[in-house]
Amino acid sequence: MIWKLFLPFCLCVVPLHAADWPNWRGPGFNGISEETDWDPDRIENILWKMEVGTGFAGVAVAGGRVYTLGHDGRKSGGEETVYCLDVKSGKTIWSDSYPARLLPNLHEGGPAATPTVHGQSVYTFGKDGKLNCYVAASGKKIWGRDVLADSAMNKPAEWGFAGSPLISGDALIIEAAHTIAYHRQSGEILWKSERFKPAYATPVIFTHKGRKLLVTLKTEGLVVLEVASGKTIAIQEWKTRFSTNATTPIVIGDKIFISTGYGRGCGLFEFNGESFKEIYINKAISNHMANCVLIDGHLYGISGNTHGIGKKHLVCMKFDTGEVKWKQQGFGCGTVSAAGKRLMVLTERGELVISKASSAGFDALARAQVNSGRCWTVPVLANGAIYTRNAKGRLVALGVGGKEGK
Repeated sequence: MIWKLFLPFCLCVVPLHAADWPNWRGPGFNGISEETDWDPDRIENILWKMEVGTGFAGVAVAGGRVYTLGHDGRKSGGEETVYCLDVKSGKTIWSDSYPARLLPNLHEGGPAATPTVHGQSVYTFGKDGKLNCYVAASGKKIWGRDVLADSAMNKPAEWGFAGSPLISGDALIIEAAHTIAYHRQSGEILWKSERFKPAYATPVIFTHKGRKLLVTLKTEGLVVLEVASGKTIAIQEWKTRFSTNATTPIVIGDKIFISTGYGRGCGLFEFNGESFKEIYINKAISNHMANCVLIDGHLYGISGNTHGIGKKHLVCMKFDTGEVKWKQQGFGCGTVSAAGKRLMVLTERGELVISKASSAGFDALARAQVNSGRCWTVPVLANGAIYTRNAKGRLVALGVGGKEGK
């Protein structure tokens, strides 16, 4: 098999630092950094700035390097670029550019998927379906696929491809009209799920009674697949206006939480291995694109849409009952991540707010204007630095303590 040619790459794995952020939603796939040595009062300490092109792709941070994607902004004949930057200086270590569509639709366009670092490889997924695997240190391209063609789609979905690459064993899993598993070393297709309407969410791997499964939020609703084969196990209908589900499910034991925009709201379901049982559905949290984080049994997330449908709030809600504990305005359609029991909220206009994660009420510890323009990309804290990005591609690294931030 082709993948045997790449065994040397797998025998020498680059170790990750304890507080790296190697993929979408971080090392625990929960939006929570493992960083402990950082100071909220230092969020105005700018380490460096870098222009990485139009887009909303998040950053992956691993092995002293930062990875992201951007587009040159041309509506015709444009290019997408993968960047590998030095964490200390922001200088480009390597980059790779290739033709790609901008796909601006009610926003600036450009790539939206976060790179995934695994071992010595980094995987990137572009706006119109270019899936690439590189040697993480050098940028040497190992393989590439056109997911648009692999999924037999005539054109990308309305807002392009947005789900980030997900690793499970030897499989690299990608969301399109099909969920597709590629061999992560060779790029060959291992399986395709049945066909659904194109989706924008990133899947989640979980285990139920010893069975390894995958859950993803398709346009039709919540779908559970068998990881080994892509076989459909269960479907829970969950539809929205404009056929847009774009958030990653949160799985805790046999409970699965989802939240989507356009006033659809949120729901918690119990999965029994074959079907779903509704625990609650309400409109308390309506995540448009930005996910919630779960801390001490409470969800914290931005509720409200990017285009003015309803008021926008930061909401604290009890996970198991759906009871709202508090709401706080002033963030626009921002994004939320966390470290320990502190929230990092990046407002839609680039103000970073650090607050306690407390069900008793909103309690800001620090705030600073760290970026500008439209900011829909989640802030990332890794190895003493917080990274924020705006739609035009201004990537700002803030030194907040720890090894890289002092």
